[in-house]
Parts: sequence; structure tokens; C-alpha cells
Amino acid sequence: MGTPLYAIPEENRGQQFDVPKEPPGGLPFMKPEDYQYFGSLLNEENEDELSPEEQKERKIMKLLLKVKNGTPPQRKTALRQLTDKAREFGANALFNRILPLLMQPTLEDQERHLLVKVIDRVLYKLDELVRPYVHKILVVIEPLLIDEDYYARVEGREIISNLSKAAGLATMIAAMRPDIDNIDEYVRNTTARAFSVVASALGIPALLPFLKAVCQSKKSWQARHTGIKIVQQIAILIGCAVLPHLKSLVEIIEHGLNDENQKVRTITALSLAALAEAAAPYGIESFDSVLKPLWKGIRSHRGKVLAAFLKAIGFIIPLMDAIYASYYTKEVMFILIREFQSPDEEMKKIVLKVVKQCVSTEGVEAEYIRNDILPEFFRNFWVRRMALDRRNYRQLVETTVEMANKVGVADIVGRIVEDLKDESEPYRRMVMETIEKVVANLGASDIDARLEELLIDGILYAFQEQTSDDANVMLNGFGAVVNSLGQRVKPYLPQICGTIKWRLNNKSAKVRQQAADLISRIAVVMKQCQEEQLMGHLGVVLYEYLGEEYPEVLGSILGALKAIVNVIGMTKMTPPIKDLLPRLTPILKNRHEKVQENCIDLVGRIADRGAEFVPAREWMRICFELLEMLKAHKKGIRRATVNTFGYIAKAIGPQDVLATLLNNLKVQERQNRVCTTVAIAIVAETCSPFTVLPALMNEYRVPELNVQNGVLKSLSFLFEYIGEMGKDYIYAVTPLLEDALMDRDLVHRQTAASAVKHMALGVAGLGCEDALVHLMNYVWPNIFETSPHVINAVTEAIEGMRVALGAAVVLNYCLQGLFHPARKVREVYWKIYNSLYIGAQDALVAAYPILEDEQSSEQNNIYSRPELMMFV
Repeated sequence: MGTPLYAIPEENRGQQFDVPKEPPGGLPFMKPEDYQYFGSLLNEENEDELSPEEQKERKIMKLLLKVKNGTPPQRKTALRQLTDKAREFGANALFNRILPLLMQPTLEDQERHLLVKVIDRVLYKLDELVRPYVHKILVVIEPLLIDEDYYARVEGREIISNLSKAAGLATMIAAMRPDIDNIDEYVRNTTARAFSVVASALGIPALLPFLKAVCQSKKSWQARHTGIKIVQQIAILIGCAVLPHLKSLVEIIEHGLNDENQKVRTITALSLAALAEAAAPYGIESFDSVLKPLWKGIRSHRGKVLAAFLKAIGFIIPLMDAIYASYYTKEVMFILIREFQSPDEEMKKIVLKVVKQCVSTEGVEAEYIRNDILPEFFRNFWVRRMALDRRNYRQLVETTVEMANKVGVADIVGRIVEDLKDESEPYRRMVMETIEKVVANLGASDIDARLEELLIDGILYAFQEQTSDDANVMLNGFGAVVNSLGQRVKPYLPQICGTIKWRLNNKSAKVRQQAADLISRIAVVMKQCQEEQLMGHLGVVLYEYLGEEYPEVLGSILGALKAIVNVIGMTKMTPPIKDLLPRLTPILKNRHEKVQENCIDLVGRIADRGAEFVPAREWMRICFELLEMLKAHKKGIRRATVNTFGYIAKAIGPQDVLATLLNNLKVQERQNRVCTTVAIAIVAETCSPFTVLPALMNEYRVPELNVQNGVLKSLSFLFEYIGEMGKDYIYAVTPLLEDALMDRDLVHRQTAASAVKHMALGVAGLGCEDALVHLMNYVWPNIFETSPHVINAVTEAIEGMRVALGAAVVLNYCLQGLFHPARKVREVYWKIYNSLYIGAQDALVAAYPILEDEQSSEQNNIYSRPELMMFV
């Protein structure tokens, strides 16, 4: 992209700096590679002796060093200063320092992200002042557009988008014009991507005249190539938003299909493919003019050009009506079948994609696919080599699944089932994945008895013979086949369970884990086949393996036990529940997430359905263990724990469980307390609120902030969960909420307001208006709070009151302050009025006051109230 016009300042070039232990003046630590950029900061010069320009440069360098290497607070203030003083520093000084830093080859991702952030903020402030530096900035930012890291690409697009908005289209075109016909393909590629970002930022119509001129350039094929590539990148970047401009974009590039240069023809076809993909399923009429040249092209071209032309046709055919799609598919198919034999990997990928698109199109009959395509397709593509390239593998599986959707399961599975016993494991895995997807999509109803035998035999062989770490494909395939066959699996279950038991005893942890996972996949089918004895036997085997040392495997074993308990029921479970649960209690101490989640799920299921098999003392022991689980990082574990508290409380009565939970409100950790409050609310829901409320309200008397906040939060969740049951308890808790809404502590008032909101929404229309109006009088003084969380809770409480009391009541509160002399007071009242107006506009009509309009009072005595946007 040409040599950058800026570099390290001359005085610092090639300078060797002594590395001090600590940079002066509270500057952050410098890495060795930073010295060539920030080395001059280490010279202990008196800043007053420097010229204003040098002082400015020094200040910018300090700020940039803080952004790059500083602590978060340092970084924040430095970023703020750079942004606020951007115009004062000037574009020249800023970019001459930032851009060399971004070119540094040793820059880490995080540092690059921070410097890009600086440019982004500075651009916004400098606005039109960036124009002279557009090219410099593009030199540095364009490479981000083809970075491997997705976030780097997003950042690059964002900067170029902001740059084009600041500098304007003319400046962007002037800056990038020389790079369009650059000899270096890398430069042309990044320029095309940058132009597509400019188009999406400033609108495609603004760029169309320029694009037209570039795509028809007589001077160089490179310019035409880049222009057409810009169209491709626009389609990829903005997707279906190309539809309004589709016709003009196709017209701009269509002549490229007959260009004398092969690369231009190729990129034109690829651009048409991108446009068709973005426009799908609309826009076929825009492609009318290119169908003929495309058709001619696929008959006359070979190699890469043919691949591009086929890709374009593959994306255009799905846009057609069924009759035309069928005709064109048959026309293009003989060329595709010819190319099945191509040794080129890229061509194979494109042929597979086009076959998939043609086959999935309406109007292509199953019989045609069965007779004309399948034999050649399987002969050429279903070979071992295809399983070794990841992208080919995925494309082949997708295409085969698409064919199965048209011709049915038996035709496809029948052709590949024998390959489940192939000696190449990657190939077996590919076969298994295809069978899994086909069977999961279409079921197993047209698989006959012979094919069923071959299939079970094949999946058992493939399952037993696997050696690689990627166990999921075989597991998913086995599970899908067994679940689809349903009761037809009954004769094979003893053999399958024998394999599972044998593999549960394997010395490899992966094998044991996979065997346990398979039990949880097929437990439902075993129940359908009435194999309860076999499941009971597996339950005993799994029980014996609960001493497993690998947590991943233990988690899978617990999952398998859970699946068996789910389908077999509590009474028939072996080992009996009274033996199984005490064995699970110590496992709850395990800190591994998978073990925790599966163990709590299993305990929760037992508490829900079979609590009577276990003594109450054991349940209390489990309660204490569960409290620890409330600290878990994973939300699923905390949720399962909280639900389990509800089941246990239902089983043994709420008193003991509640005592444990209320004690837990005294702990320091916030997350723990929040989960405890949710658990209390769930206990109240499952065991009726009257069992919980007395103890909960008594706990509020403890003069400790955490406990009181916990009680209020519990009340908030409680009223949220119980809904309209709250009408029986609203009078009981009103004095407590009164106290909380008058408390000096902000959080008290916030949580109490939240409880009031849930209460009001629950009892709306149930005749509790007296208590709600009383509480409203305590909520209302909090409208002037400044803390965002408090004001949010208060506003929501008022919204809840609007639902429960009606808009007229809230309007009466509002009218006091709408025209108050102080602006800050007025603003708050108008904010509440506006949300009232949005929520209950119609209900307000009857409540508006009639105010006499002074000018017209003598004429006909017309009353109006324009400030409230309504007339009476």
C-alpha cells in the first residue's frame, strides 16, 4: 500500500536507551519494544524548556503509554484526556504518534484493541480535520480487515466506517483510488474490503457511479478486478440489504463474464454468486441478463473459472421458480457429474455445494436424483480421502443429508451402511455423522429388517473400534439411530448393554465416560422396550462406579443414573433410593461443574418424586451441603440448587429448611445471599407463604443490613412467584415495607420498592387498593433519588401502582409537580407523567383537570390544556 508517510521521530531513531527499573512520573511499566517509541519520555528534561510543540508531543506520548500499558483507572483517564483534547492536540501530532505504534509487529491483541479504540474516539472528535490523514490511517487499519481474528475485523470495519463518515466520500475515493489498480494483490484485496465498508457506511447509491467507472476501466484489468471484488465484498458485508440495488450492481459487473482476462471472469462469477446468496430467495429477475453468458461459460471454461461459474449458477438456481429450476438443474447436472472426477479440492467443494443447492430446489424430482446423480455421486465422493479434509468432509455430509431429504433414508443409508465397518476411522466417523443427521431428520420408518440389522451391527462395530478422542460423533450417531428405531431395538438391547458394561470397565477414562453418556441417550428407548430388569442391572453397575476418580467420567455416570431414575421410577429403582441418596451426599462436595450439576439434578429429582424413601435427617444434611452450591459460578447449578430446596421443603416441611436458609442471610457474599433469597421464595411458593412469612418477618428485626436486605429481597421474589395469592398477605407485610421505605439506607428503599412493584402487579384488581395507596405514599418521596438503581426500582414500583390503582390515581400524584418552579423537580414529574402517558393514554382522558383558558374564557368559555397534549 506504499511506504507509510510517517515514522519514528528522527531524534529517536537507532537510539539505545538504558533501561531504568521504573519510568519517571508515575508512568506505567515499559516493555523493551516500547523504548523506540516512548524512549524520549525517559530523558529527565525540564518540560518548561521544551517548545510548545515538543510539550504537546510529550503529553500525547505519556497518554498513549498509559492507554497501552497502564492500569484500568490510568487507561480510563488517559483515554478521556486524549478524546477531550483531540482538537487541541491536532490531527498531525496525534496520528504521527498513534499510527507507528499500530504498525509495531510485536503488538498484542489487547494493546491493538486499545489503540484502535483511541483512533475511534479521536476520529469522532476531529471530524473533518482527519481528511489529510485518511491514507495514513487506511495503511494501518486496512490489514485488520483480513485478520484471522473476527473481533479485529469488526474493529477495522468500525474505524473505516467512522473515518468515511468524518472525511466524506470524495476524500475516501481520492485516498484509495491509487490502490485500486495496484500490482500487489494483497493491497487490492484490502482496498476492496475497505471500499465495501465505505459503501455500507455512506450508502451504496453514493458509490455506484464510481464503481461503474472502475468496473469498466479500459486502462488496466487490475482496476476492473478490484471494482468487481468491491461488489462481491459489499454483498458479503451487508447481506440482504443489497436487494434494492441488486439490478444496478449486476448491470455494473455483468460485462466481466466476457472479459479477456481470466481473473476478471472468475471474480465476476464469484461476485454474482455472492449477490445471489445475499438476495436469496428473491431477485431472480435481476440476474436475467447474466444467465446466458453463465450458461455459455460453463460449457467453454475449465478449471478455476469453471468452478466460479458453477458456483454462480448454484446460487442463482434456488432463486428460480420450480419449473425453471428443474430444467436448469438437469442442464447443469451433466457438467457437474463430469466434474465429480476432478482431482482439484476447491472444485470438489464447489461441485458439492452446487449439487446440494440444485437437489434442495423445488421441482427436482426424487426419481431423477436416484437414477442420474446418486450412482456417480457415491462412486466419486464417498471415498476415504474425503474424510481427511475438514471442509470437504462437512460439505459432503451436508450434500448427502440434502439428497436424503429428497430420496428418503433407505436409499442413502443402504449405500453407506457397509462403510461403518471400514478400516479407516475418519471415514467411519463421516459415515456415522451422515447416518445420524439423516435418521434424526427423517426417522427410521422406511428402514427394512435387513438394513436395520446391518445398521445396528455397523454402529456397534464403529462404536467399539473407535480410538480417537472425538467421541461425540459416534455417541450422537448411536443415540440417534437407537432413538429413531424405538421398539425395534428390543432384540439388540442385551448386546448393546453388554458392550456398555464392558466399556464401563475400560482403563481409558474417555471410553468409560462415553459408555455412561450412551446409557443416558438410550434410557428412554429401553423403557419403551420394557427392559426394566436390564435397566435395574445397569443402575446397580453405575452405582458401583460412583467412586470414579475422574470428574468428567463421574459427571457422566451421575447423568446416566439420572436418566435411569427418570424413566424407571422411584419404586422400581435398583439400588433402592434409600441406599443411593446417602452415597450422593458426599459427591455434592465435588467442585467440578459437571459433577455438581448432574448430582444436584439427581438429588432434586429424588426429592421431588421419592422423598419418602429417605429419612428427614438425611435431607437436612443435604440442605447444608446445598448451601455451598449457591456459590457456584455456573447459573444452571445455582438454579438447580434453589429448585432442590423447594422440593426438600415440600418433603420434610419448611421449618427446618427455612431456619437453614435464614441463617445463610448473615453471610458476606452477595451472590450467596441472592440465591438464598430466591430459595426462600421458592420454599414459600411450594409450601404456601403462611409457613414462611412469620419467620421471615421476624428475621427483619435483626439489626443487620445484610439480613434486612435479604428479607426484603426474599419478599420481592416471594410476591413475584406467588402472584395473586399475595392478596392474603399484603396487609401483613405492609408495616414492614413502610419501615423499609423510610429507612436511611438506599438499598433498603430500593429493594422495598421492588417488592411493592411485584406485590402491586400480583394483586391488581383484587380489592387491595387501600393498602397500595398507603404504600404509594411511602414510595412517592423517593422519586428524587439520583442513584440509577434506586430510581429504576421506584419508577417500576410506580408503574406497578399504575396497573393496580389505575392511571388516574398516579396522575393526581403527578399533577403536584408538573409546573413546579424548579426545573429539576419538573423534569422528574414530567418523566413519570410521560411513562404514565405511554402506559395508559386512554385511561388518562377522564382524569385530566379542566383548566380555564384565559384568552378564550369570554368567548364560549372553551377550556383547554395544551401542555398535557389533550383538549377537553
